[in-house]
Amino acid sequence: MLDLYYWTTPNGHKITIFLEETQLLYRIVPVNISKGEQFKPEFLRIAPNNRIPALVDDAPAGGGDALSMFESGAILLYLAEKAGRFIPADVRGRAEVLQWLFWQMAGLGPMAGQSHHFAHYAPEKIPYAIDRYWQETNRLYGVLNKRLADREFVAGDYSIADMASYPWIVHWKRQQQNLDDFPHLKRWFETIQARPAVVKAYALAEKINTVSTVTEEAKALLFGQTAKRLGL
Repeated sequence: MLDLYYWTTPNGHKITIFLEETQLLYRIVPVNISKGEQFKPEFLRIAPNNRIPALVDDAPAGGGDALSMFESGAILLYLAEKAGRFIPADVRGRAEVLQWLFWQMAGLGPMAGQSHHFAHYAPEKIPYAIDRYWQETNRLYGVLNKRLADREFVAGDYSIADMASYPWIVHWKRQQQNLDDFPHLKRWFETIQARPAVVKAYALAEKINTVSTVTEEAKALLFGQTAKRLGL
């Protein structure tokens, strides 16, 4: 059994998409980040960066004690190797997937997240910050669009590279982007959006997080973290 510590964010969606695609047996443990549940000691034992998602596998390869993991990219790679799916076995194919997985982790996710933050959550609307992150997110959309011009999916066959990137495109409107400007990206997005496992993963999210409003108290929890405040 896999225990997925999860909330309905793009990084959380990555893992539910994978699990629904593979039908691995899993159980969701909700971690409501707007209520500060990510700071509970029992969660920090498996996710010391106090971020979701995290995973506990009670039957890891080779046996032994349960194995816990944090960081969505690492979890996707672990699960792909566990299931033997959605990552190529050959060196070149694997390298392609890993490059684009890390591209999402280091680029698309952080930049789109900052674009979203400064446009919608920052208490002060700072034009430079809004424009800076809009431009960089737009550039990354362009990189992905160009990549998809001559292939169906990011790294050839559908893989964890696609599962990692797709959730960060879902909120393209809130990132102030226009999918019509990126026709290859739009085709790819609509293809993944229609996959039954993706539909199921997002339907599941709607049942878990029924109140999407971010309150001022939640903003303080989500955006006011420092090492000192967290006792690090």
